[in-house]
Amino acid sequence: EYQMNSGYFYAMLSRMKYINRWGLMRNTKNENLSEHSLETAFIAHALGIINNEVFHGSVNAEHLAVLAMYHDATEIITGDMPTPVKYYSEQIRRAYGEVEDIAGRELLTAIPEELRSRYEEPLLESSWNEEDYRFVKAADKLSAWLIKLSSLFMRWVKSLFIKKEVIEDEQDSYC
Repeated sequence: EYQMNSGYFYAMLSRMKYINRWGLMRNTKNENLSEHSLETAFIAHALGIINNEVFHGSVNAEHLAVLAMYHDATEIITGDMPTPVKYYSEQIRRAYGEVEDIAGRELLTAIPEELRSRYEEPLLESSWNEEDYRFVKAADKLSAWLIKLSSLFMRWVKSLFIKKEVIEDEQDSYC
């Protein structure tokens, strides 16, 4: 008989919106794991379509979107590991990869046995093929780049307003 395991997996996924990213960065806007994962899925899907339609490739763009949706789901358990820490050394990267794999397997236990095999690949990055990994990693990096770019842009806009106020104050003092 089918039992849903109390929806534990889906309850865990709902926690993604409470996990903030970029703990070591000064940003003009906070980004949570849920927002990041969806944006990364959009970008991975677009990269797959561009690859197929423009460069005559044959990746499954929809599959890339699903992998990207779950690419950081293990952070529900581990939290967001800052990139400078995660990639500080190959030894730390390998150890963190093992932690991510354990967290992914833990998430799998919250899924009913009958459905578990459909979630193994999205949740276990170690099971991805090289091509899918490259596309999702590229989408992940582009998503990070967009956050950094928007933060820089907002700081630039803010500095313009500050400069405008200073100039106006100086003009008022001369009148």
